[in-house]
Amino acid sequence: MTTDPAPSPRLPALGRAGAATRDHIGQLQRGYRADESAAVARVAQIRRGAGRPIDALPELWGLTGLERLYPNGRTGPSDALAENAMHTAVTLWSLHQQSHREAGMHRVSGPQLGGAVRQLMPSDDIDEPLRKRFVRAGAAPTFDILAQRLRELVVLLRREAVPLDYGVLADQLYRWQRPDGRGEVNRAWGRSFHAYRRPRSTGGTSAGHTDSNLPGTDTDPYTDKDQS
Repeated sequence: MTTDPAPSPRLPALGRAGAATRDHIGQLQRGYRADESAAVARVAQIRRGAGRPIDALPELWGLTGLERLYPNGRTGPSDALAENAMHTAVTLWSLHQQSHREAGMHRVSGPQLGGAVRQLMPSDDIDEPLRKRFVRAGAAPTFDILAQRLRELVVLLRREAVPLDYGVLADQLYRWQRPDGRGEVNRAWGRSFHAYRRPRSTGGTSAGHTDSNLPGTDTDPYTDKDQS
């Protein structure tokens, strides 16, 4: 009697921006963690764009993987939204991954934004300064301001090596720009925040963050040094 082979694990269903982001970051992350000089240099270049709009950074053309959005060489009316989303997700990941060789900060089927932020807090309490940072991201009035506020959160996630699923984030950033999409994305971020439960095997709780160890609200004292 023959048996069917075990099915291969399926990747989460993603839209155009999310799938392109997942594939590009996956390739970069493998090279970075293997300490391949070309990948390390590229990630350092891309990191300069974290929190900055795509049209301000022509020096990143050809580095952030936007060509993956056009596998057939054709463009369409929603391309600017997909480009904004992918650029923002890839550049934020490059900042998130900085100096982390032991683990990838992009994790397929990993935490979404709200769950990752909740993971920074004590399991039995709410860190109010951090909660306000998260709320400010949800209340961002424009996409450029959203990218800046996400950068502030990513700096904190990097500090504690808490990963994100950047493919999912890219799709959410795409939807955020569409009519009526902002509420849908905010609902998803809030849901993942409220649903997060710390795995019992980790034991203990992490210390909450206070104003003294959070970057400033309007300025970020963290300076990129392109360290590997």
